Amino acid sequence: MAAERDIDDLPRNDANYTALTPLWFLERAALAHPTRASVVHGSLRYTWADTYRRCRRLASALARRSVGHGSTVAVIAPNIPAIYEAHFGVPMAGAVVNCVNIRLNAPTVAFLLEHSSAEVVMVDQEFFSLAVDSLRIIADQKKGSFKQPLVIVIGDHTCDPSALQDAIRTGAIEYEKFLETGDPEFAWKPPQDEWKSIALGYTSGTTSNPKGVVLHHRGAYLMSLSGALVWKMNDGAVYLWTLPMFHCNGWCYTWTLAAICGTSICLRQVTAKAIFSAIANQGVTHFCGAPVVLNTIINAPPSDTILPLPRVVDVMTAGAAPPPSVLASMSKLGFRVAHTYGLSETYGPSTVCAWKPEWDILPDDERARLHARQGIRYVGMEGLDVVDPKTMVPVPADGSTLGEIVMRGNAIMKGYLKNPKANAEAFENGWFHSGDLGVRHPDGYIEVKDRAKDIIISGGENISSLEVEKAVYMHPAVLEASVVARADEQWGESPCAFVTLKDSVDGSNEAALAGNIMRFCRERLPGYWVPKSVVFGPLPKTATGKIKKHELRAKAKELGPVRKSRM
Repeated sequence: MAAERDIDDLPRNDANYTALTPLWFLERAALAHPTRASVVHGSLRYTWADTYRRCRRLASALARRSVGHGSTVAVIAPNIPAIYEAHFGVPMAGAVVNCVNIRLNAPTVAFLLEHSSAEVVMVDQEFFSLAVDSLRIIADQKKGSFKQPLVIVIGDHTCDPSALQDAIRTGAIEYEKFLETGDPEFAWKPPQDEWKSIALGYTSGTTSNPKGVVLHHRGAYLMSLSGALVWKMNDGAVYLWTLPMFHCNGWCYTWTLAAICGTSICLRQVTAKAIFSAIANQGVTHFCGAPVVLNTIINAPPSDTILPLPRVVDVMTAGAAPPPSVLASMSKLGFRVAHTYGLSETYGPSTVCAWKPEWDILPDDERARLHARQGIRYVGMEGLDVVDPKTMVPVPADGSTLGEIVMRGNAIMKGYLKNPKANAEAFENGWFHSGDLGVRHPDGYIEVKDRAKDIIISGGENISSLEVEKAVYMHPAVLEASVVARADEQWGESPCAFVTLKDSVDGSNEAALAGNIMRFCRERLPGYWVPKSVVFGPLPKTATGKIKKHELRAKAKELGPVRKSRM
């Protein structure tokens, strides 16, 4: 292909071109608002000048131990200041930050640490034993070839100090002591190439080993700013960390908050009471969360809530398709919900259901239905489509023809670490394949209908588990619901609903309740979409609130097939 012509032959030079990186946001925040609160955790309060110095100390301390370009630093921690600082301090040293899900078990964490070749493990005092157990597994596997990474234990003044002292006695370096070995004026350097990796995160790995998602500085920069634009975040926003920072780097809001000179309110344990308290007492204006967090807020007892809200609070939700009923209930409480959709491979949310003013006058149920769609691409994402996965031809914008959701642009990962086969599949035909099935509506908005693996095929007809879930969620007794395929003697498969009831509901007569839910669904769904079986109990979830459907599918398999009627 011939090179594109231009009107000139002017070259790039150091004055007019530099690699994009979100690290500059921190330097600017410290200059613009040195005394403004940057990170608050309990009684601990840092300013932007403090955070910039601390991050430079971290980068310097790592560099003095030869941790830099080509190195990975693992962080095992909940939402505390140290994990926020790692998002700047680690890449300032030239290394890659890998935030590890704190709810994983030791064998899985061992796989992540070994696969990523972590040279440093920063671990919160509560999860120190998890790190030790994980490293012991690697040592046993590698025998004499194991090289112990540098282990740094992070203390937390809100926790029992004995756990910190126990960790230090094993030889771990305390985080604050480690920072003291660094230079607060460290002259960090931005990457020469914006394609350089800034972060590594792992997929859930529900059916096989997790895949390592590698993200670059350019994408982190663009999505950090996109996140502020699509959410209309203003200078000085006060953000509550209900979303784990280890999940897609906090959907890039770790870096966004530096760009807008906002304030992070750390939340170690997410409860409805803590959320309402932070809104009332700490001026919270924004927070993110999966639909399970929204559901917790909606169903919180009056003693845990502070209503009416002192201000409109903006909430961004993603991670699973929220039922329209949940969105409507949040709006009635005074929250303004932004509905987004994305994956680890797209830096977190990368589409948004952009609200249209003409929707304001619609009935509540119609507004909620429109709001439940996944919408249009972020400003930082260049390509979004719904296509026939075999031909790559876009499906008609009729709201009913299923296709695979595909994306392309600067907000797509570099690829999966050490996994060429998965990369070839993910990037086939020049698009990133999400594995999600969806439709495109006449107004151009997309809507996720199911994961390809979650679609239920009953009597040769496709059933969207998400659509069935929406109907089940509307039942007044239902707190949470998830629908999977169960073997069916007559139809091959039929929907099986797993349901958690609200605390106020008497669940002693499960058979009567199941029948009531089925009748309720029959009034709202095609007959063959109605669940043939209902199972009650708590739903298994990931650390980010996603329901573990693979576990529910396993339970459905254990139940055996729905018997063919002998009548």
